[in-house]
Amino acid sequence: MDHTLGVVPIFVNVGAAVFPAVIAAVGSVLGVLFRPRELFRFCVRRPLAALLTAGGVGAIVALVVLLPGATQSGAPRSAAGVIDWNEVALRVIARNRIAARGGPTTGPATVTTNRAFIFRGGPSRCGYDGGPAPRKLEALWSYKPPDAMCLSSPAVLGGRVFGATVTLDPTGNFGSIFCIDAASGKKKWEIDCYKDPDSGQEEVLKGFFSSPAITADGKFLVIGQGLHDDADCALICLRAETGDLHWRIKTPLHIEGSPAILGDLVVAGAGAIEGPGGRPKGDPGFVIASRISDGKGKELWRWPVKDPESSPVIASDGVCYVGSGVGGSELIALRTASDADLKSAGLKRELWCARTPHPATGAVTLHDDIVIIGCGRGNYVQADPNPAGAVIAFDRHTGKQAWSAAMPDAVLGAVAVDGEKVICPVRNGEVVALELAGGKVLWRRRVNDNSPVLAGPALAGPLVYAVSRNGYLAVIDAQNGKVLDKHFIDDRSNPGEMGLSVSSPVVAGGWVYVGSETGGLRCFAPAGDRK
Repeated sequence: MDHTLGVVPIFVNVGAAVFPAVIAAVGSVLGVLFRPRELFRFCVRRPLAALLTAGGVGAIVALVVLLPGATQSGAPRSAAGVIDWNEVALRVIARNRIAARGGPTTGPATVTTNRAFIFRGGPSRCGYDGGPAPRKLEALWSYKPPDAMCLSSPAVLGGRVFGATVTLDPTGNFGSIFCIDAASGKKKWEIDCYKDPDSGQEEVLKGFFSSPAITADGKFLVIGQGLHDDADCALICLRAETGDLHWRIKTPLHIEGSPAILGDLVVAGAGAIEGPGGRPKGDPGFVIASRISDGKGKELWRWPVKDPESSPVIASDGVCYVGSGVGGSELIALRTASDADLKSAGLKRELWCARTPHPATGAVTLHDDIVIIGCGRGNYVQADPNPAGAVIAFDRHTGKQAWSAAMPDAVLGAVAVDGEKVICPVRNGEVVALELAGGKVLWRRRVNDNSPVLAGPALAGPLVYAVSRNGYLAVIDAQNGKVLDKHFIDDRSNPGEMGLSVSSPVVAGGWVYVGSETGGLRCFAPAGDRK
């Protein structure tokens, strides 16, 4: 027997494993170096990352030069340098599924409504376009901008999906807005900066928690900018076809709530930057309105409201409803006519103001003559040591309370209303169904252990789609609360440690679209003939 000593070429294998990544990295760096504008933008956005990247690429290139046997392969590889054939197969299967299905069955194919797509689709906050509601799901595609989280809820209209991202960096946070094809997940456009119309300088986008709203004709996208501690953010309006800036309105605060659109009118709330004890550092907050057709981004009016982080809603008669958060704890009804028109008619801006037992930061839901809002102690990141919450219904004309349902923890996401049911996300990990007529609890169900449910659920006829903060999408029977299906929406190779899967799902054309902390924006389709 031949006992010749075998030498395992581990360095060769390492070189082969890293070489494709090096080529890609070097190619990207060279591409940026020969485009000074891109290099400047990257360094301005992420100076620490630029420094680390330059050092890292140099070290890797030096390592590979010293290592023989490097080869190149376009196939995905594991950390050990072995081709990940499972990942290759999954990509092929996903492409074949998309080709075979041909796209969503209804909603996204064409603009089928004369109403704007606001946060959760419309005033009832159902996140549902009226098409098929799939019971069993399979992952179809994901759109994953590098290092970015999709915290906001997507908007689906006209065969397109619009979304926004945030990337955290030691130097701050950065954001992007994108448009992708609803059927394939292929990018149509994405922006991470715009030219300031006043100074002519390039303005880098900050991160987004706000969700995009789309005008009824599909021509314009409006979104708020900034996270909870950000200052000097803006309300941004883009041309939906290209991503070009239409206008922007600067504020000294941030806009985490999503804008409400009615016709040519858009309304959004600028929330307070909170200091110790929840006290505002500077301006305590305000609500602003503008005309979308105004290409210069002029404020139509501004009204002081304490910490309006809530996503407002506008009724067909032009009355806007918005919640007041920390320091306020109110639901407020505002007339949306111009200051001049109100003065001429002898009317005040504020129609009524109703107290809530806790800060009201959830989106306002409008159903017939009832407005509903969730409230509670705690926020998306921190639980309150003495948790409490409530869902409260008010008469939209008078502000008189119709009913109140106490909850064991805060209700931060939008509540969805359809038929006789109100579906509520609760920070203690439950989804709770209430009776619309009086707020009676019909059922309650945990999505995934005790992980908080912070995102507003989608209510699609007989089914509820809810997301837990630790990255699980559950399909729930709307009649009894039974969990029928469950999927992990984060990247399994990078499951996320921040618990920031807070994107609310949207059901459109029989497909489900949802953002995640590490998995990007994901699309789920009906799982074929699986029972």
